[in-house]
Amino acid sequence: MLIIKGLTKYFAKNSPHETLALDNFNLRVGKGDFVTIIGSNGAGKSTLLNLIAGTLQQDKGEIRLSGEMINNQPEYQRARWIGRVFQNPLLGTAPYMAVEENLSLSLKREKRGLRLGINENLRNFFREKLSELNLGLEDNISKKVGLLSGGQRQAMTMLMATMFKPKVLLLDEHTAALDPESSKKILKLTQDLVMERQGDLITLMVTHNMKQALEVGNRTVMMDRGRNIFDIQGEEREKINVDDLVRQFSILGNRKDKYIEDRMVLI
Repeated sequence: MLIIKGLTKYFAKNSPHETLALDNFNLRVGKGDFVTIIGSNGAGKSTLLNLIAGTLQQDKGEIRLSGEMINNQPEYQRARWIGRVFQNPLLGTAPYMAVEENLSLSLKREKRGLRLGINENLRNFFREKLSELNLGLEDNISKKVGLLSGGQRQAMTMLMATMFKPKVLLLDEHTAALDPESSKKILKLTQDLVMERQGDLITLMVTHNMKQALEVGNRTVMMDRGRNIFDIQGEEREKINVDDLVRQFSILGNRKDKYIEDRMVLI
């Protein structure tokens, strides 16, 4: 289980530009949960993922994973248990290294050093995994990653983030920068890769698309100004639609509809 308790984060603290990004945020996520996280710009969604991953350090609060407090661990230590895919397909990979070299680095992230040690058995394993993406990458494992299309690169990043069997998968608007067709493929790939883990993976997916937030995963959390204002799952989640979410955001976040339309994607 991932337990987040009282998480608080300020930017530019004790300065005229002080901003409260997370405000005593609490969340408990069980193994096998796939949580979609929505909220307007500045709600704290990406800050939350950065704190979990260790990219940022909290001012207050704690993060526990499988009973172990990890909030004081550096990012490189948490990377043994946490996979992450970013919005920008250029992030998360080494563009001047080959496809097989990137995959090898991801697979060996629990070990020290950067020796790739790619043999024919490992190369065949990579080809097998890449063939499941249906993008022809299995025939281009020696190709530099920087030469791939955005969709190919994001698909490979998804594979890298799950191949080493993480406990937590963090997806930060990972389809937002892609064209509609590539976005649809990556979302389907995401669901397939998560399902392969047969319920032993915790997944948090940030999205601005409210329709997507209700169709993907099994639980939806709504954030506003650094707080968890709405958390829905099960039959209750199945019964609501985008209009219901907008209504909840207006009421619980004390926002006007115009603000929501400006800041969130409704379809």
